[in-house]
Amino acid sequence: MYPDYMTQQRKNRRNFLRMGFHGAALFAGGGLLRFQHSVAAGLDSSAFYSLSNLGPLLEPDANGLKLPKGFKSRVIARSGEAPAGLSGYKWHSAPDGGATFPADDGGWVYVSNSEMRNSAGGVGAIRFDAQGDVVDAYQILKNTSVNCAGGPTPWGTWLSCEETPSGQVYECDPMGGNQSELRSALGAFRHEAVAVDSENQCLYLTEDHPEGGFYRFRPDYPLPDLTRGQLEIALVLKKNGRSFIDWLAVPDPLAKIEETRLQVPAHTIFKGGEGIGLYDGRAYFTTKHDNRVWVYHMNTQEIEVLYDVETSDNPILTGVDNVVITATGDVLIAEDRGDMQIVVLSDEGSVAPLLQVMGQEQSEITGPAFDPSYQRLYFSSQRGSSGESSGGITYEVSRNDLV
Repeated sequence: MYPDYMTQQRKNRRNFLRMGFHGAALFAGGGLLRFQHSVAAGLDSSAFYSLSNLGPLLEPDANGLKLPKGFKSRVIARSGEAPAGLSGYKWHSAPDGGATFPADDGGWVYVSNSEMRNSAGGVGAIRFDAQGDVVDAYQILKNTSVNCAGGPTPWGTWLSCEETPSGQVYECDPMGGNQSELRSALGAFRHEAVAVDSENQCLYLTEDHPEGGFYRFRPDYPLPDLTRGQLEIALVLKKNGRSFIDWLAVPDPLAKIEETRLQVPAHTIFKGGEGIGLYDGRAYFTTKHDNRVWVYHMNTQEIEVLYDVETSDNPILTGVDNVVITATGDVLIAEDRGDMQIVVLSDEGSVAPLLQVMGQEQSEITGPAFDPSYQRLYFSSQRGSSGESSGGITYEVSRNDLV
């Protein structure tokens, strides 16, 4: 159904080597592909632009965004309106998780979930040509509910997650050429986000519930086959003052009788799991009810807190939500309300704002993702200035001297 895995990997590798953005090698939505780090490690480190040292944010621009010096923004879509005045698909309400995917013609596609309820959700897509102009918009998933976040796969598909008590995961073709498929083996629970660890042949999933779990899925067959496998939930154990995860099997991933987390009473509670991204053997994810950013070391199974608003020396990050990671290891966190910022979190735990949306205090920042050339950042304000789902706005941010 979907493109050959290794063919897609080779395409992604070529795209990475062509990148710009002064080396701010960034990837979409749920995480950074592991091969990108290995390529980056062989390049001159001076080529990479440090997102944590961009300087202070300037006064709001015409679109209400506070950006560092040398950056600009544009609106690419508004809920209820056809992007770029195109006929056909009108951009969905409540835009949420997103990612970008390269197209064969040198352009790319940005996909965006719709967090609408009562089977009014789904996934929309905007296609750009090689110059970055919007040339098409269409729907790739419909008749689902509360599609919150998700994650891109290394083989070029989008996993869209439903955040409902019996929510499931759908695999979607960003180009719109193939029918979306339900991936029921990934379980039925309040899905938030997912990240693919192709090296260890597993997926990590977060659960947006105050008493939620942190999950791992181990497929029965090599990736990209997600049709069967074992869903597991994390139990954190202390050993010599450090914390490690023991993975416990979920007996009934489809939760026919009992919710997944309740089937394993011993599991460790992660208070409102949100975004997740992978980098260099580590999984970074957020929990919103305690405003924490966690890092799980996938090879040693150790887990620790990288950021905690209660103990941080600079607690400017609140409402932790979506995660994006740069090739140099900076973790970008989007805020759900809070101060409506995207914040850069270093591996040492220091924080600095990358941008801020003004005048939209009842909204949240969703779907941050970078185009395949790494010159443009896309994200949405889910409810815009109106505070309503119908008021969503999707933005593009770029450097003045590159786009």
